[in-house]
Amino acid sequence: MADISGGDRTFEDLVREAVDASVEGWDFSWFEGRATEERPPWGYARSMAGRLGRAGAALDIQTGGGEVLASAPALPPLTVATEGWPPNVARASALLHPRGAVVVASPEEAPLPFADAVFDLVTSRHPVRTSWSEIARVLRPGGTYFSQQVGPASVFEVVEYFLGPQPPEIRCARDPRRARAEAEAAGLDVVDLREARLRMEFHDIGAVVHFLRKVVWMVPGFTVERHEERLRSLHERIRTQGPFVAHSTRFLVEARKPGAEAAR
Repeated sequence: MADISGGDRTFEDLVREAVDASVEGWDFSWFEGRATEERPPWGYARSMAGRLGRAGAALDIQTGGGEVLASAPALPPLTVATEGWPPNVARASALLHPRGAVVVASPEEAPLPFADAVFDLVTSRHPVRTSWSEIARVLRPGGTYFSQQVGPASVFEVVEYFLGPQPPEIRCARDPRRARAEAEAAGLDVVDLREARLRMEFHDIGAVVHFLRKVVWMVPGFTVERHEERLRSLHERIRTQGPFVAHSTRFLVEARKPGAEAAR
């Protein structure tokens, strides 16, 4: 069959370029022309920016490199972001400090290092985990948690290509119905919950390698050397058959702490 991958670059060239690329922060511009992902219909960054514009004190949890928070045209007078990975802490600080935001180094599994009822808005895009009790604790009465999260079995075409079939408890993790139950158990009212399944296409093997280096929890312990045989097989498949298609899942959740009116 003819080469339909969009180029005649070798496996070694594509992989070397992907391995040499930086994986710091949540800037995905490296994938331009090499991979695509359908976007959720609700426009998280735009909706988050609108809420930030009406808030007096906001917290962005697991901010990554601060790119999403920094995209908002206006930030509240008190804006704080937390991040656990040291390279991202430095990147977020450089991006957000000029905007007047404070970046706090805080491990993902640790309690939030803030007093009770400090923030009227808490946001998070794609948190690794959500500590609903901590979110409820730091929200003021009437405050809102607004988050876009990874849903169940997201990009599992990639995961299972490398790891084989996954058990139901892994495939069904990050269920939005579980998020609702946990939010309500923490004393929050879920006022919006939406789901989306979104098409992804990987146009060369370098995009797959870069994705797995950046989103490290997809295939734990991924290295090119360890998975070279599967990578070479996938490279040939993409080269002769076209893009490797996968599907991401996302859900939007908005929860409010009962009490006085606050930013929405």
